[in-house]
Amino acid sequence: MTKAEKKISVTLVKSVIGTKASHRDTVRGLGLRRLNHTVVVEDTPAIRGMIDKVSYLLKYEA
Repeated sequence: MTKAEKKISVTLVKSVIGTKASHRDTVRGLGLRRLNHTVVVEDTPAIRGMIDKVSYLLKYEA
C-alpha cells in the first residue's frame, strides 16, 4: 500500500453546537455535515492534525 492509498474513516458522533467556531470550521473542513455522517479522507499530517484538534467530537479508524 502506497502513501497515497492510505485512508481514514471519520464519523461525527457529537454535535458541534456550543463548540468554538474554529472547531466547527475544522469539522466542516473534514467534510462532515451532520451527526453520524461518515467520510473517508486521505491520511496526511494535515488531516491528522485536524482530527486531533476535534477528536472529542469524532470517531475515526484507519
